[in-house]
Amino acid sequence: MDSSGTAVLVIDMQKAYFEAEALRGRQDEVVAACNRLVAAAAANDVPVLLVCTEHERDKSTWTLSMLDDDQGFIFSGSEQAEFVDGLRHEGLPRMVKTRDSAFMGTDLLLRLRNFGAGRLVLAGVATHNCVAQTAADAFANNFRVVYAADAMASTNEEYAEAMRNILSDEYRQPVLGEAEVEKLLAASGEPQ
Repeated sequence: MDSSGTAVLVIDMQKAYFEAEALRGRQDEVVAACNRLVAAAAANDVPVLLVCTEHERDKSTWTLSMLDDDQGFIFSGSEQAEFVDGLRHEGLPRMVKTRDSAFMGTDLLLRLRNFGAGRLVLAGVATHNCVAQTAADAFANNFRVVYAADAMASTNEEYAEAMRNILSDEYRQPVLGEAEVEKLLAASGEPQ
């Protein structure tokens, strides 16, 4: 199987996450950057997967902190679970997760194998949680990762910077600007 391709994962671009003050003010810029990333991927025949978090009201999918606090979050079918306003998502495949890492308890590995992906471009929120955990698990599954810096945000930029620095240094996962990501996607779309 060819695993030289690239896939784009846009993580947790849902209304619930932009309720936080730190993200609300960045919503328009992050949505616009994600839309440009998706358009660049489409222009180069690079697959995009929208990764979403959803939980069940019966507590069967809740995390330990949700159980400890007896408070659920982002329930399936709720307005919080919808894509954030302005995000172009029509016609794109969607995958639901219940943990920070998109690999945990999902069929992501199978999907990436079907895409022929060996490299992932990560975008979305929150950089220090779901994006970072997905990146760490990608490394554990032998995927090369790059971060689309302009298409990412966090509720805590200090934590986000620390996580990006650690993952970039330890796992060789570069943080790229928009022009660099577009160049990478263009190269991915060229015949080998």
